[in-house]
Amino acid sequence: MPSLRLSSLLRALGRGRRPRALSVAIANLLPLVGVAALGWNAAALMALYWFELGIASLWAVVRALFAGRPSEIERDALIAGPLAQRRIGLSIPRTDLQIRLSSLLVLPIAAPILAVVWLFVGGLTVGVVADGGLSPAALDTLTLAILAVFAGEAATTLVEYFGRGEYRDHSAQTAIRGVFARGAAIFLGAVFTVMLVGAATLEEDAPIAALDPAAVGLPLLLGIVAVKAAFDLTGLYGDRLAAFDESSSLDLGFSYGPPAREPVDSSVGSPVRTVRQSGRARLAGALTTPLGHPGLWYLAAVPAVVAALFAIGGDFPTAAALAAVAVAVPLTLGALDHELRYGLVSYRAGDDALIARDRLFGVALWRVEPWDETDLRVTRGRLDRRLGTETVVIELRDDEYRVPRLTGPEPVLSVFDRRADRPDG
Repeated sequence: MPSLRLSSLLRALGRGRRPRALSVAIANLLPLVGVAALGWNAAALMALYWFELGIASLWAVVRALFAGRPSEIERDALIAGPLAQRRIGLSIPRTDLQIRLSSLLVLPIAAPILAVVWLFVGGLTVGVVADGGLSPAALDTLTLAILAVFAGEAATTLVEYFGRGEYRDHSAQTAIRGVFARGAAIFLGAVFTVMLVGAATLEEDAPIAALDPAAVGLPLLLGIVAVKAAFDLTGLYGDRLAAFDESSSLDLGFSYGPPAREPVDSSVGSPVRTVRQSGRARLAGALTTPLGHPGLWYLAAVPAVVAALFAIGGDFPTAAALAAVAVAVPLTLGALDHELRYGLVSYRAGDDALIARDRLFGVALWRVEPWDETDLRVTRGRLDRRLGTETVVIELRDDEYRVPRLTGPEPVLSVFDRRADRPDG
């Protein structure tokens, strides 16, 4: 009962645009009060904006973690591609929230990028103008303002993103997209502020450390606050920009949304025949996968070069160990990618559909019905000829599926009415 009451309260508070508008108002009124009434200088203003960017980045990572739609990852991407096809996630008890596997694949890349952006902006802003520019009184009020911004961002995420159910419309990528726009606004404001401070303070050939953050007058500081508020209001009413983008012939980029992927129907009509790669085909495919990913060998070049240096120095045991690592890394990653992509997949052929099913997690990856395909062919590459196998290629209107290295592809081909094109001979 308490959890239901809390959920109802969050949904009630999340109606309309009030929580986000309140957060934007707090984030912009605080620097306005600080500059106009508390005597903040450029250093205090930039410090607040820098911490605001860090707080927004932190909550963006939280939103991305619980995004309701799968992230868009190229299917050909090494390891991440086949993993992203597994539409699985960890459900949070007593909620409809879920931590998707595809979101976990995005965050290890997105979180460091956000951290680098935050540190870069901080080095350009606080690192330049804040040296000795904050009085104890300004530091106290600035700390309170930072806590208020944190509370406002937390309330917006809790009430609007989770309570209102906005997470259902976001993937991990779209959940963090707004932070980069805010970072760009703060970055441009920081550059403008530093230029103003430098023009008002520095003489010719003076070092940048000689900047005086108190040299910028009240009108210019208020102008900086107004520009930042304009960027925030644009983000607040971004949905109206998206509606305009969708209704017009212009392509402004505001209307982008991640596609909703429905669960794959795993039911097939009888009789059902299941086929999968043989052990020999799985081993051969795993060993040859690195040939199609040259980046793996670039990754192996680092231990190989170090091994060569040790060999020149006469330390042959260490050189041999590093050479083994240089060979094992691409082979291991390639084998893992092949197993996830093909080796751990079985194909269930019925009279009404062909289902690719992941045997590791027990989920359906894709489904093709007889009337979906636009072309059907059987190919035999060099590896197929050596193994005595065949690869089935199923072309759709906007996609293509491959069922590689099958000893007997007839169950797969029998699903379709079209006769498969086969290579000559």
